[in-house]
Amino acid sequence: MPNRPTDAAAPRARAAEWTRRRERGSATLLRIMIFISLRLGRPLGRCLLHLIAAYFFTFGPTARRASRDYLRRALGREPGARDRYRQVFAFASTILDRLYLVKERYGLFDVSIEGEELMRDLVAGGKGAFLLGAHLGSFELMSAVGRRQPGLRVAMAMYEQQANAVTTLFGNPANAPEIIPLGHLEAMLRIRDSLDKGHFVGMLADRTPAEAPGQVVEFLGRPALFPTGPMRVAAALRRPVIFMTGLYRGGNRYHVAFRQVADFSQLSAGTRDAAVRAGVERFAAELEAFCRTDPYNWFNFFDFWQGAEAAGARVARVDRPRGGAFL
Repeated sequence: MPNRPTDAAAPRARAAEWTRRRERGSATLLRIMIFISLRLGRPLGRCLLHLIAAYFFTFGPTARRASRDYLRRALGREPGARDRYRQVFAFASTILDRLYLVKERYGLFDVSIEGEELMRDLVAGGKGAFLLGAHLGSFELMSAVGRRQPGLRVAMAMYEQQANAVTTLFGNPANAPEIIPLGHLEAMLRIRDSLDKGHFVGMLADRTPAEAPGQVVEFLGRPALFPTGPMRVAAALRRPVIFMTGLYRGGNRYHVAFRQVADFSQLSAGTRDAAVRAGVERFAAELEAFCRTDPYNWFNFFDFWQGAEAAGARVARVDRPRGGAFL
């Protein structure tokens, strides 16, 4: 893929939709679920969850259209109402379970782990690594994995809007991971310090913020725009990059997967841009594979492909980022 400067308008086109929406439905659903979970418990909460999921399914036409478009690609057929409802209910289930994970009630869940040996080796190495996730399944399952793996500490790098939403809804429990707000000059320094302590830095890498550099990648049969910022940070700090997801598989069952998508620790001079592009492509390929095996775990309820065609094969290039520009 050519690496030449491009107009930033195309990357901003898709980013604008999800940043404007602010996931208001998610926040409302979280508050309802917290109330139910704390007073009624998980079994009854899951029964009432169908009513809440049905409400959002019925009164969210924009989300329904986006869901139909995505599922058509992931399933390879025209999705029915049951398929689209399953996606909404899976989303609601992970939100309900998020509270129990924050409260460290890990015994409620049956969690299988793929790639545990990889994580043990990285923890033993003591140099830290990046955990790149997506809006696929539950990223909060990292807390359950950390309980099984002593020494695994994760700092979450996210934008202040996201961090404030998490704190407002769940409070700031003692076991909460460190939050590193992106978009500030000191963000890179805090990320580097966490890595130097042997900690992991978690980031979500499937949405491109406005004015951030992006890369067009073939995803589920159509060009889609993926952010390059997280991969560029990993390359600048010369750390491995692990794709991480916690897939919801019904009832109380989850499957956590760790797969290495890049290793910048031995990056040679003059190869960084190519290595970053390859890393983004590998990340998108892993995400696509999980979207096909676990299609109802995808929680981007907007037109994910919007604007990518306009961007074509062009890549927004940032040779010398300043401050938090490439975050």
